[in-house]
Amino acid sequence: MSLRASRSTRRLKAGALILATTMLAASCGGAKSDDPQAGSDSKSAGLNVEAGESGLADAGEPQRGGKLIYGVEAESTAGFCLAESQLAISGMLVVRAFFDTLTVPNAEGGYSPYLAKSVEPNADYTEWTITLREGIKFHDGSKLDATVVKNNLDAYRGKYTGRNSLLFSFVLNNIADVTVDGPLVVKVKAAKPWVSFPAFLYSSSRLGIMAQAQLDAPGDACANKPIGTGPFKFVSWTKNQKLIGEANKDYWQIAPDGKPYPYVDGIEFRPAPDSIVRSQSLESGVFNIIHSTDGEMISGQYRELRDDGKVNMLVSEASAEVSFIQLNHSVAPFNDLRMRQALAYASDRPDVNRRVNAGLPTIADSPFAPDSMGYVENPGFPQYDVEKTRALLEEYKAENPGAETSFTITSTTDPAIKRIAELIQQRASEVGIDIKIDTVEQATLIERAIAGDYQAMVFRNYPGGDPDINYVWWYGSGNPVNFGKWDDPELNELLDAGRSEPDPAKRKAIYQDVSRRMATQVHGMWAWFTPWAIVTAPNVHNIFGPPLPGPDASKPGEATTDDPTMQPSQGLATGHPLLGLWIEQ
Repeated sequence: MSLRASRSTRRLKAGALILATTMLAASCGGAKSDDPQAGSDSKSAGLNVEAGESGLADAGEPQRGGKLIYGVEAESTAGFCLAESQLAISGMLVVRAFFDTLTVPNAEGGYSPYLAKSVEPNADYTEWTITLREGIKFHDGSKLDATVVKNNLDAYRGKYTGRNSLLFSFVLNNIADVTVDGPLVVKVKAAKPWVSFPAFLYSSSRLGIMAQAQLDAPGDACANKPIGTGPFKFVSWTKNQKLIGEANKDYWQIAPDGKPYPYVDGIEFRPAPDSIVRSQSLESGVFNIIHSTDGEMISGQYRELRDDGKVNMLVSEASAEVSFIQLNHSVAPFNDLRMRQALAYASDRPDVNRRVNAGLPTIADSPFAPDSMGYVENPGFPQYDVEKTRALLEEYKAENPGAETSFTITSTTDPAIKRIAELIQQRASEVGIDIKIDTVEQATLIERAIAGDYQAMVFRNYPGGDPDINYVWWYGSGNPVNFGKWDDPELNELLDAGRSEPDPAKRKAIYQDVSRRMATQVHGMWAWFTPWAIVTAPNVHNIFGPPLPGPDASKPGEATTDDPTMQPSQGLATGHPLLGLWIEQ
């Protein structure tokens, strides 16, 4: 299923820009350690999701009251008219405060109903029936019903008057029609069988359901005054300073103490792009919760603070994004597989990882993390081998007399990103590959990615979840957001097959073949899976929150469960629940 060719070129480019802006990350970790042995014991230090959240086991019963001051890595200046929004990780957290999604990821790797009571397919997965929970209200008092959900889905897919969706018009272009089939029942017809549709009802937490009043509001009002069903109600927003929410006293999920979540009285999101400033603000008490991907700080400063009992911390690589060098297949030298392989063989990725991330992240040989159904332990990605690099370079130059093996790598101005580019430059020079570094602002980098005006770029993308989420990035045939500019018929066939295959075992095999294809064709020079850490004051607890709601969320829920389909996802790449956080008073 290729992207629709009927859209104008201008619309495609605009949509590609938004899609890139929402998914491209500006940081890949710390950039200070040049000790090649740094962080070698990080995995044994409890810096993984299996270690859990420090301080939680001894915290006692949840208490009510207090306010969360969340230091986030960026401001979402375009706002929260969700069908039109440009949301990276900081914006996703805001969505999880003020909105709910129809489904959410669970600890088993699937997607459980959330605002929906059930999401069920027909026999061939060409029609899905969404049945909503009863009695849920938006913050303005209006009811959650089938009509407002249909209108939201139509807005996301660019079929609702007054809302100009660009991002989701790509992501949801397999939806053929949305209809109301009862007060709480919505039917969605797919153009082609769509086994993974529940994953798209979450869409990395971006597909929150807006109240009709917000959906119909003019641009600024829609963007700046969110109205959802979430655990917090919007109060005010001073851009680049703070966004304030108060507890939703009528929230639809009931805690074990018989009262609605959340436990805290309010929340503030404060943008702090500099990771050092976020850390200092946490230590000084200005913030009581922050997030970070700085590998060196996680395994160094934050670990020490945790061990001294001065902070609580949760670290996770589950459903992680992959950091990688994006290679432009449409221009020399990377339109030749041998040059892509040569660069991969020339790169000592574990050494670079130690130097810029203190060795914390797991090395990636494909874009699928170990907890993905598509993960393959040895998918065929070239491993560090200088002699193989030299042999491939000689073969390439022999068959292409006068061809250059040098290239330019584009980096953002972020010091960590520049450091990665510099280390790649250094390693490549040792085998005769001359690399120039072009440092640009992020907006310029994205524009060049869309236009194909680059040779190589430092990127981070592809958070975990259902592998079909990556269809929009990897399918060829003129796809404007396939920034690697490949059109790989074998990969296209696999992506189509994976989207429609209902048998779990066959589907797993398909995506493992996708992993092998991405690795052996070097569709990206895969580096490592990016860990996220949530770091809190020592009196803040319960980062992952409570179990997911059962059939009747209006009754007190369980505090724990052994059922992974009822536990929230263990990943942090698309944010985390906020409703269960509590503060010792």
